[in-house]
Amino acid sequence: MAQNDTASIGFEQKIWGAADILRGNMDAAEYKHVVLGLIFLKFISDRFDARYHELAGENDDPEDRDAYTEKNIFFVPPQARWSVICAAAHKEEIGTVIDDAMRAIEKENKRLKDILPKNYARGELDKRRLGNIVDLFTNIQMMQHGTDKDILGRTYEYCLAKFAEQEGKRAGEFYTPSCVVRTLVEVLQPFKGRVYDPCCGSAGMFVQSAEFVHSHSGNIGNLSVYGQDANPTTRKMALMNLAIRGIEANLGGYNADTFHNDLHPALKADFILANPPFNLSDWNDGSLNTDQRWKYGLPPSGNANFAWLQHMIHHLAPGGKIGMVLANGSLSSQSGGEGGIRRKIVEDDLVEGIIAMPAQLFYTTQIPVSLWFISRNKKQKGKTLFIDARRMGTMVNRRLREMTAEDIARIAAAFKTFNDGTLEDVQGFCAAVTTEEIARQDFILTPGRYVGIEEQEEDGEPFEEKMTRLTGELSEMFNRSHELEDEIRKRLGAIGYEI
Repeated sequence: MAQNDTASIGFEQKIWGAADILRGNMDAAEYKHVVLGLIFLKFISDRFDARYHELAGENDDPEDRDAYTEKNIFFVPPQARWSVICAAAHKEEIGTVIDDAMRAIEKENKRLKDILPKNYARGELDKRRLGNIVDLFTNIQMMQHGTDKDILGRTYEYCLAKFAEQEGKRAGEFYTPSCVVRTLVEVLQPFKGRVYDPCCGSAGMFVQSAEFVHSHSGNIGNLSVYGQDANPTTRKMALMNLAIRGIEANLGGYNADTFHNDLHPALKADFILANPPFNLSDWNDGSLNTDQRWKYGLPPSGNANFAWLQHMIHHLAPGGKIGMVLANGSLSSQSGGEGGIRRKIVEDDLVEGIIAMPAQLFYTTQIPVSLWFISRNKKQKGKTLFIDARRMGTMVNRRLREMTAEDIARIAAAFKTFNDGTLEDVQGFCAAVTTEEIARQDFILTPGRYVGIEEQEEDGEPFEEKMTRLTGELSEMFNRSHELEDEIRKRLGAIGYEI
């Protein structure tokens, strides 16, 4: 089984099970915000209560707002505290009580203004079930589970993954699989500087970047986070996700389309991580034809892949790096001028590495994807690392595959040795390739062209015996196919259709 953030580890599964009973006849896209809002509210209440009792025990004023903000804890006003919500759990007005609590918290904490969901009083939300969830949350002290302070963050991510599974294709607006994000982060290693995601969804790239820093004993304060998203509800999820982890972020003042309303026009980022919408069409109505971002050529209006890539290159600092997800068509497409754009980017020596990823990583699409790594200042000038990871990963159910921690570590190690100049090519897995060789391949960046086919272990069966066995099996298949053809002809003839 893959070791990953979405694996069931008990507490998160319990929260999800509780949340799931709230759904009733509600669409997953609707009750997602109800559940995540309640998790958020309960967590900040627990943190507030812990600080409240600490202050009271020290004979300090527990109502002093500054005593909370100095500890990066949200101040919860009296009418929004969990005791008030708990007392109203089985009253008809429980939805209104929660909505009022959300408004009061937003008023006291400017960082949360217009972010929290306030739709619990609506008629279609079953108040009996809502009260049951409040009861369950009342009996769970979220701060007491796990040795780290990030149990809510892991619960939030777990629920995002489960909602993505339920929503299917629509989940692409807010969720990138954790193992994909961790692969990007482990290769880029964003220890400090400006981190940017122009289509940030629920902020998974930022969260994993912060976790990387924590896991390497770094200081999260050394990261400055910038991003934006076009979807207003997704943007709110991102801000909540960041807030519960104590991550300060600049996502602009509102939701906005990145191409037509870049909220960070002057930003030059040290690290850019992104999973833009695959093969986005109709992104340019002609008004962007002369935009300064298209240094390597005007992307076709029918596909935004190279618009996203050039937008990010435009925002890259002199020593900056990009890690992004793109549909595999971007590796070889020649239509709409994409081949020329790709060629110029390669000739400018920006492509540090390409990874062909396994199928079935996404809830949202079966489109094969690759990871692109771009660098303004490559350590290995004139070379690109190609990795074929298509056979990696473990199936966690019949529809979904996840990269294991070992898979991700192997990929990150390949990039490290490549940059150190000590990489040894491994047939079928990785190869360091010169720009001249890429040019001979017409600037097509499909890793399989460069790494070759993995060597197969000798099975010990003599060649003549193997050929006799295989030809015998093939003959049996041919005979069976003829029998099936005859059966099909008979059945079609019986209903008046002759072949």
